[in-house]
Amino acid sequence: MNMLEVRDLCKTYIVNKRQNNVLKNVNFSIAEGEMVAVMGPSGSGKSTLLYTVSGMDTVTSGSVSFCGKSIGKMHEKELADLRLDEMGFIFQQMYMLKNLTVLDNIMLPAVQSKKSTESRKEITERAHTLMRKLGIIETADNDINEVSGGQLQRACICRSMINRPKMIFADEPTGALNRTSSDEVMEELGKLNADGTTMMLVTHDVKVAARCTRVLFIGDGNIKGEYNLGQYGSTSQLRERERALNNWLLEMGW
Repeated sequence: MNMLEVRDLCKTYIVNKRQNNVLKNVNFSIAEGEMVAVMGPSGSGKSTLLYTVSGMDTVTSGSVSFCGKSIGKMHEKELADLRLDEMGFIFQQMYMLKNLTVLDNIMLPAVQSKKSTESRKEITERAHTLMRKLGIIETADNDINEVSGGQLQRACICRSMINRPKMIFADEPTGALNRTSSDEVMEELGKLNADGTTMMLVTHDVKVAARCTRVLFIGDGNIKGEYNLGQYGSTSQLRERERALNNWLLEMGW
């Protein structure tokens, strides 16, 4: 089953009365359980694509179907509920509320969800379980300026998972991290994917993309090609996957 189905997607911005066609007739699908990376040169439309197919930005023309629901036909309230209850988001800039602890930031989407029937105690227990799984339980009562970048990004992953989303959308999730923290975060995302969570992530990092099932290459607002890496197994495969992916990217004009 396809989790995400994108057909003839176009996204146009009007800047200084001039039309800027950022996405042009984009077609692709993501199956349930896949982990798909989107790569391409700066300005190619990677982030715009992620924001448009996840309902954070409007579709100019074409169609986006998420779990059989047409995103382009939804009202803003419906979209907001869909993003809150069925999608998770991770960004390069780790947006957290400064007046809340790490734990409270993680719990916030579940507290806001109208679909949830859980008590606050149950939400807290689930947040603790996620934090243990990602190795940051000791930061629960910390303010967000009292933890490292790697810990904060793992807290963002916990927050993205708190409402048990069907799919996670990530925009450069390791872009602000050093290599060690980046590898740790990708290891955790890989575990979540292995447990069945579908993912779409934008990245410029070959080491990050090499852990994905498939890579889409975007250029001039369109998908120019895709590379099927297959399911990622262990770190022993990583170097060979990176080499193969890098060769393909060079062929694509990376």
